[in-house]
Amino acid sequence: MDSAVTAFTRHGYDGVGVREIATVAGVTAMLVNRYFGSKEGLFTEVVDVLFAPPAMIPTESANLAADTARVLVARTEPDADHLGPFELLLRSAANPRAAEIVRAGIAKHVGARFTAALDGPDAQERAELGLALLAGTWLMRRIIGTPGLRDAEPGLLATQIARMLEVIVRPPA
Repeated sequence: MDSAVTAFTRHGYDGVGVREIATVAGVTAMLVNRYFGSKEGLFTEVVDVLFAPPAMIPTESANLAADTARVLVARTEPDADHLGPFELLLRSAANPRAAEIVRAGIAKHVGARFTAALDGPDAQERAELGLALLAGTWLMRRIIGTPGLRDAEPGLLATQIARMLEVIVRPPA
């Protein structure tokens, strides 16, 4: 599983095959297929492993917007781990089946956690808007590296993101 997480995150769904993953893991492709059924099955498990832990949206929080913003800023720092769910999503989204699997993983895990944390109407829509804000910030700060976000003072950036998230987190009047 570790080899598959690393390979899919670095190269995306279309950029790596079961044989390559199996070789790095020190097993045969036949063994991988025996346990996961196919590359698609293996990818589905990788998505589940990466999206299941509450890494971005806290499961319980007195201040959801601020806590989420702080985690986002920390996870997008230059020295933060590069092998996370966002990188997997970004590198695999061009494949329609991989995008479908990622969409299901988001809905099952991070989207469900965010939706459950929100009070009031339209929680799913608001959660997905929040995830779009997080993903866009991640993309601009970490992948593209725009100077305004890349070089921002972390505390100030977290405060600004929290203010935007607060609009999403607060139930509409």
